[in-house]
Amino acid sequence: MSGSHDRLVAGCMTGTSIDGIDAALVRVSGTGLAMRASFVRGVSRSLGELATPLRRLAEQEPMTAGDIARLSRDFALLHVEVVRELAGADPLSMISAHGQTVFHAPPASWQLLDPTPIALGLRVPVVTHLRGADLAAGGQGAPITPLSDWIMLRSPNESRAVVNLGGFCNVTLLPSDATVASGDAATGPLESARRVSGCDVCACNHVLDTVARRCLAVPFDESGQRALAGTVHDDALDDLRSVLMVQASSKRSLGTGDEVTSWIGRYRTTCDGADLAATACEAIAEMIAAKVAGVDRVLLAGGGVMNRALIRAIASCCSAPVQTTTEHGLDGRYREAAAMAVLGALCQDGVPITLSAVTRCPGLPPRSGVWAYPI
Repeated sequence: MSGSHDRLVAGCMTGTSIDGIDAALVRVSGTGLAMRASFVRGVSRSLGELATPLRRLAEQEPMTAGDIARLSRDFALLHVEVVRELAGADPLSMISAHGQTVFHAPPASWQLLDPTPIALGLRVPVVTHLRGADLAAGGQGAPITPLSDWIMLRSPNESRAVVNLGGFCNVTLLPSDATVASGDAATGPLESARRVSGCDVCACNHVLDTVARRCLAVPFDESGQRALAGTVHDDALDDLRSVLMVQASSKRSLGTGDEVTSWIGRYRTTCDGADLAATACEAIAEMIAAKVAGVDRVLLAGGGVMNRALIRAIASCCSAPVQTTTEHGLDGRYREAAAMAVLGALCQDGVPITLSAVTRCPGLPPRSGVWAYPI
């Protein structure tokens, strides 16, 4: 690396699917909103035997304090293994770890993770609790990725929508960045960042995976093959569209998608499983298309990019060209982990990582993060 402000930052993310850890190595040049960040590489690791207790906790099943404490430590030690594999021989400047969301109902939220074993095990500062300050200040604590999307994926020539196809779908809307490209280096980034917007959309892989488990007898529809063979069922589409629209208009950060369970129950005896999978893809695509209308380009990321039926439906519903973030230098599988790395670097620089217009935090957003340091 060159330059006194160049950093190699590891970001870690475990999503609502509760099946694995994604870790991304990001090279950060510069500081604050003037930084540039580039994706270096990523690794993924199954949660293994930790998945079951983490899912139990997220589903609000009773657990003892001792069980939770041991789970938090074991989860941290798994992070140590993953980040060690990610970094290899490269010296890390810091680690930013999201933790596992096991409860989210603002103003209360819990991302389970004990950062101290990570800091001590890897001898690198660790920042966690990235949502806490925004929540304490009256915001929703989500979405938190728009500012990192702005840093990594904005363009001086076109407006873009960055769509995360995870357990739940969220969208970041990035205006064209001509102001920063030609403006004052001191004020341009701040003005440009203030024009970024974002929102949660609806349940995504949560719906698709539930259909797969209940109607197709598989954990997930690999590559969307079953959905590709199905036919959209009009009545089921209208029904699911209504369910997802209620979710989207609730003006809350999506924490659960239990609303879709009853939808599946209403149609699983009268519709083929493949048809329900195809219908779900279409409904989700329509919701996304409505949120990204008017942008010049749509960039997709997250586990859903592997579902060809979903991608085809989104491309059909959107008027703008649809690509993946991978085609723009950020591996779509690791977009959220890379976002954690960028947000961690911003925390280190003392810059607020949330946008009031996005999280609906009254007033100026606070600085975020809780740090653990090696001895």
